[in-house]
Amino acid sequence: MNYKGYKDLDCYIKARELRIFIAELAKKIPAHEKFLLIPQIIDCSRSITRNIAEGYGRYTYSDTRNFFIISRGSTTETMEQLTTAFDEKYITEEDLKTGESKCELVFKLINGYIAYLDKSKKQAVQPSNPITNS
Repeated sequence: MNYKGYKDLDCYIKARELRIFIAELAKKIPAHEKFLLIPQIIDCSRSITRNIAEGYGRYTYSDTRNFFIISRGSTTETMEQLTTAFDEKYITEEDLKTGESKCELVFKLINGYIAYLDKSKKQAVQPSNPITNS
């Protein structure tokens, strides 16, 4: 099977790289955070790729757009979890900067895809109404 769909999107590719980075970084966080920060930072980074995939599979522009907006919010949440990990001295400043840079890129790429959806919707051919176009 050759179908890739959402896996070919730049925003998905970079979000996946971010998710993998976060999973590795989470290993540095102490075990006493195993029910708090660790699952939160992992889940919000996973939410980015999950919502891109689900949004891509939706039928309407607005459904797709909404899921990409949710993934954008999850990107911001991931950035905040990185800040928390840094503030609590669990990760280095270099880890924080790398993570923030990855988050910012994903955020921009998601915004770009949302703009593409908005433009595509405006350019879509609207079916004519036989009642008003007589």
